[in-house]
Amino acid sequence: MRPAIKTLGSEGASSAMRVSFEFFPPKTAQMADTLGDTIERLTPLGPEFVSVTYGAGGSTREPTRETLEKVLATGSTPATAHLTCVDATRDEVDEVARDFMALGIRRFVALRGDPASGVGTAYRPHPDGYENAAALVAGLRALGDLDISVAAYPEKHPESPDLAADIDMLKRKVDNGADRAITQFFFENDTFMRYLERVRAAGIDVPIVPGIVPIHSFKAVRNFAARCGASVPDWLAERFDGLEDDPNTHALVASAVAAEQVFNLVERGTHDFHFYTMNRPDLVFAICRLLGIREDTEDDDRLHAA
Repeated sequence: MRPAIKTLGSEGASSAMRVSFEFFPPKTAQMADTLGDTIERLTPLGPEFVSVTYGAGGSTREPTRETLEKVLATGSTPATAHLTCVDATRDEVDEVARDFMALGIRRFVALRGDPASGVGTAYRPHPDGYENAAALVAGLRALGDLDISVAAYPEKHPESPDLAADIDMLKRKVDNGADRAITQFFFENDTFMRYLERVRAAGIDVPIVPGIVPIHSFKAVRNFAARCGASVPDWLAERFDGLEDDPNTHALVASAVAAEQVFNLVERGTHDFHFYTMNRPDLVFAICRLLGIREDTEDDDRLHAA
């Protein structure tokens, strides 16, 4: 169902919201500059944490580590490291976790990860590795007092036979020590609410944080959604129809769509939101401003008062 349009200045909405952001490690010098701009622009908004993705088999171990260090260098934003099970032994994964912990990381997102051969191909656990995210959660929990997030799928994981099996896997992750679940992105809030009802009925009581994807490119998001099993409703396609060569209007529509979705979820009792930033700060920043989330100016105020 298409979300109701709300007045973007709704009283009290921002005070109840908590946001977090996902970044990915850069592959080029230009991407590193963009990431730096993203961190500089978004961390003053006071996110609960910033998570940094991790490539299969440790392919981005050093770039992930460097990105975590950049976040930690802000001095105010908790950094969260993704870890996956793909193409690595348990000892290798544990070594990476300890390396990140030595930096001061105490938050992790535990994921099985996509097959190294690509989304849509068969996943095969490493014979000496963690077989899935539930096992990885248990392994991380054994390493110390950590905050552990896992993934959740309101429209089920593409490889799950049905939603019941998918929720059973989520329960295994939580039973092994996960503190919260962050969802795959979705666009129909009714889908999320039905999923949340089933999750609670299964005895899962940890926070389920909606994942929100700002639509920098509708075409790219639609293609990615098809690969990961997320549906794109007709009403959303209609909003972006004809905007392929009009980036300014595209950005305005994208900001409004995301803000509407979040406000509707707040009205329905959700207050934590995780933004998949794609290392592009402007649209996320604009959305947060529409939601009433602003930079922390307390330090600046103290400076001027002195």
